[in-house]
Amino acid sequence: MLPSADLLAPSANVGRAQRELRNGHRGTVILLTGLPASGKSTLAQALHAHLFESGMHSLVLDGDALRTGLNCDLGFTDGDRKENIRRASELSALLVENGQIVILAMIAPLVELREVFARRLGEDYREVWCSASLEICEQRDPKGHYARARRGELAGFTGVSAPYEPPLHASLVLDTGTQSVPACLDRLLAWLGETAVIAKR
Repeated sequence: MLPSADLLAPSANVGRAQRELRNGHRGTVILLTGLPASGKSTLAQALHAHLFESGMHSLVLDGDALRTGLNCDLGFTDGDRKENIRRASELSALLVENGQIVILAMIAPLVELREVFARRLGEDYREVWCSASLEICEQRDPKGHYARARRGELAGFTGVSAPYEPPLHASLVLDTGTQSVPACLDRLLAWLGETAVIAKR
């Protein structure tokens, strides 16, 4: 294996600024973080659909999808969780350099894990907390994971046998526990306009 010092990434013929000008929006990474069943994936898909219909270039990187593909070799140890985040941050960095709006739907349960994104992506990173209580998430439990975790069948399950640390400095907090998906989407789109990621509505 070649050491990293001997590797050189090729320069792009089409730069980020050109892509953003063509796309009509900034490249950015939006992490939707929250407890399992807090509505991250549902909101991510709603945002993606709206941006697509509006002619913008976005894609969703869902935590479950990443773990069944790119990160299928990783488990849920502390080291594997960190590597899962590291790979997601590197993939996001490549995509944002190509002018994409990257919508990450990942639990990313610890502050230190989310800081990996912040360090790697800098000003391109935005953190959105999908805030829903544990009680509401357990009531939803679409995959039955909470019930299995309560029976001791799933070890290290976030919210039951593993912690979730709420963001200390989230860019935006959405009450996905009591607010509807359309209401949360409206607030998210308004905020993206206010922060000049997309044109104001």
